[in-house]
Amino acid sequence: MKKLINDPADLVAEALRGVAAAHPELRVDHEHKLVIRGDAPVQGKVGIISGGGSGHEPLHGGFVGRGMLDAACAGEVFTSPVPDQMLAATQAVDGGAGVLHIVKNYTGDVMNFEMAAELASAETGTEVVAVVTDDDVAVQDSLYTAGRRGVGVTVLVEKIAGAAAEDGRSLADVATLAQRVNEQGRSMGMALTSCTVPAAGTPTFDLPENEMEIGIGIHGEPGRRRVPVASAREVAAMLVEPVLADLDFTGSDGVLAFVNGMGATPQIELYLMYHEIDQLLAKAGVTVIRSLVGSYITSLDMAGCSLTLLALDDELLRLWDAPVSTPGLRWGV
Repeated sequence: MKKLINDPADLVAEALRGVAAAHPELRVDHEHKLVIRGDAPVQGKVGIISGGGSGHEPLHGGFVGRGMLDAACAGEVFTSPVPDQMLAATQAVDGGAGVLHIVKNYTGDVMNFEMAAELASAETGTEVVAVVTDDDVAVQDSLYTAGRRGVGVTVLVEKIAGAAAEDGRSLADVATLAQRVNEQGRSMGMALTSCTVPAAGTPTFDLPENEMEIGIGIHGEPGRRRVPVASAREVAAMLVEPVLADLDFTGSDGVLAFVNGMGATPQIELYLMYHEIDQLLAKAGVTVIRSLVGSYITSLDMAGCSLTLLALDDELLRLWDAPVSTPGLRWGV
């Protein structure tokens, strides 16, 4: 294992010290391992928090700032944060208008966020609503989930819900929008290599040089099938076809196409994949009106990519285009 770390046990804590040094506009609560918007809580604004196991950066801490998240909870690598962390984050961003929890559909995350919401209600009377993302079409259940996994659409939910909250929308409105984004988005991913969790020191799964995994999760969970390594054009079809088979995107006002890197895939390959995907979507009658290409929800050092499509409408398009200022996503400022 070759990694730029000291002691694997200190990885998350030391990375958060780097976040604090690099981004003084944010606050880092080192005790609870939280990244918090510098001006939080913003009075009268719905607070939005998310979180999960570390190793998916820039998700979630890299998306804290104006127009997106108010706080993010960092668990240990691929391990859910604990309820105390989520409670501290909820309290830190409560500006009196309630708090939205954005939760990826992994069993530990869902359970711990539910406990934190109950504690926040009991201790301070904070109104908390949770939206669970479950956009992965690869498998119905996995090692970590009951039902579909929450993957790429999580980034889009955080951006669009964050813009709505910045507009002063109510908690009910922001939660409804977040749920709509989840329902109108679908994802599919693939891997050329496994990832290596620092504490383990060895690859999570064995993937021969001449094979690739189709339908993987963001923790290295196995996918639909293992197939011989293929061209980018063939891989694009393996991602596009199951997404389009799961939801009809042809009747929408246009889609956002998000090609995401899993951590070790260079940008040149992601743009090549975007070109292949864009051609397939055009042939299928799907109109792309917005795009996002880059590594935004990763799996440590895994090589591979995922595709997320989101059906847009005028409201979602406006909120996607709204200004955002975070370490991982920034425009219009």
